[in-house]
Amino acid sequence: MAFDNVCKILAEKYPVEFARWLLPAEPQKIKVLKTELSIEPIRADSVTFLQTENRILHIEFQTRTKSEPPIPFRMLDYSVRLKRQYDVPVTQVVIFLQETDDEIAFTEEYVDETTIHRYRVIRMWEQDSTLFLNNEALLALAPLTQTTSPQGLLAQVAFMVARISDRDTRQNIAGYTEILAGLRFEKNLIRRLLSEDIMQESVIYQDILQKGNKQGEERVIILQLNGRFNSIDESLIERVRGLSTEQLETLAQALLDFTDVSDLETWLNQQENN
Repeated sequence: MAFDNVCKILAEKYPVEFARWLLPAEPQKIKVLKTELSIEPIRADSVTFLQTENRILHIEFQTRTKSEPPIPFRMLDYSVRLKRQYDVPVTQVVIFLQETDDEIAFTEEYVDETTIHRYRVIRMWEQDSTLFLNNEALLALAPLTQTTSPQGLLAQVAFMVARISDRDTRQNIAGYTEILAGLRFEKNLIRRLLSEDIMQESVIYQDILQKGNKQGEERVIILQLNGRFNSIDESLIERVRGLSTEQLETLAQALLDFTDVSDLETWLNQQENN
């Protein structure tokens, strides 16, 4: 699956960031291991060896809950093979990417008559988006996180991708994001918000924004609003232009929770009445 492959690429490219997200201890040095395990060769999505903690972090990305053998048994199998091969403790995390109510996505152990094996489960749709929006390595996963306004979240993700200064990195992250966002959003919306034109335009504005130029911040906010709501009334745009620099910065964050233009109007009314 393309979705699983993108996640594997991210985990291998940014192992420290994934370890920081999934483990309580701060990793000092990480080695990415080959994913083929001994006996009958099987492949885990991402196997990361934390040398200083003498521990293996095994990340399994899942878009579907059905598999053969079932996921709980696979996690037991992986754990035994990893311990046999490396003789260190193993921390296992299954990350479900697409929202589901299947009980497998809420199961954190394998149980039979003689064995109980536990692992950790992360459901992306329950994760706070803030961590992912503020971390370049995890940004591509942000469209799958918890939100009351999915389209607003995607617009915020597009804005954060556009802020990546290095062109190659920006294009790669935009590509990963476009693929993973496909688990939740229509292709046309994804392509509109993550188009190269918008990426380039937003990056140009970053220099202005970082210097605290109010005009630049206004243009970035208006770009976000038009990307989110297709187009907004000129009277609302004029009210946005009347905001202070501090209010514009607050609006950039508040946009994440807006579901339609009426939320923007309400927010503007509150600012004007304060």
